[in-house]
Amino acid sequence: MLNTRRLAATTALIGACSLLWTGASAGTASKISIPPYVLAAVNAPGRPAKQRAIDVDRRPAEAIAFAGVKPGDSVLELVPGGGYYTRILSKVVGPKGKVYEAFPGPVPMHMGHRTYNGLAAVTKLSHTAAYANVVPLPNAGKSLKIPHKVDFVWTADNYHDFHNKFFGPLNMLAFNKAVYRDLKPGGIYVIIDHATAPGEGMTETDTLHRSDPAATKKEVLAAGFKFDGQSNALAHPSDNHTKVVFALHWKVDDYLMLFKKP
Repeated sequence: MLNTRRLAATTALIGACSLLWTGASAGTASKISIPPYVLAAVNAPGRPAKQRAIDVDRRPAEAIAFAGVKPGDSVLELVPGGGYYTRILSKVVGPKGKVYEAFPGPVPMHMGHRTYNGLAAVTKLSHTAAYANVVPLPNAGKSLKIPHKVDFVWTADNYHDFHNKFFGPLNMLAFNKAVYRDLKPGGIYVIIDHATAPGEGMTETDTLHRSDPAATKKEVLAAGFKFDGQSNALAHPSDNHTKVVFALHWKVDDYLMLFKKP
């Protein structure tokens, strides 16, 4: 279900926007209005070339526009990896906003053939004038201890990892309740993750690094959230859900869901 209410409100707020059409796995198309401040953030000259090169497949502008993140918002990003979304979200929320960085799992993280020290990366980033609104929270832990309630909690391509042994694994009900606690009333929990084939549940989180959208939705609703929309803007129909995601070079069928704290 496309969250047309959110998109209509965003369009009314920003006036003229760019329109992007994205293919859908069901053979339809989704129209998402991209606010100019999102386009400016994605096109910011300070972003690393390697990150900009994968925008065509990861489609961050569509994801952020659909979620509704705007200037002045506060965002808690979970497990930023190499800071791909960190840099973009920082520019979207601007100097009056904040992007908090939490690490409920190990630092550094060993994921497939890659190793990320997200804490070192975002700490270095936060010490630059261009990203002064980035705030690392190295001691947030599994309980997500953060200094202020936020407008958005954002996790991109890591929800499946929360189920794996190197994360503990996390108690997902307790963890999602901590996310709920840390959001302001009306706040949004944004989940982007690599999709399994329908009906696989959480059986492929460690093998293929994927999660079942239906299983994710069930877990999050159990923590008290209300479902607030889903987009197919990050779909890759060429992905048949049988390969480990690292072999697909970001051409992965991702799902994008929003959950609201009443």
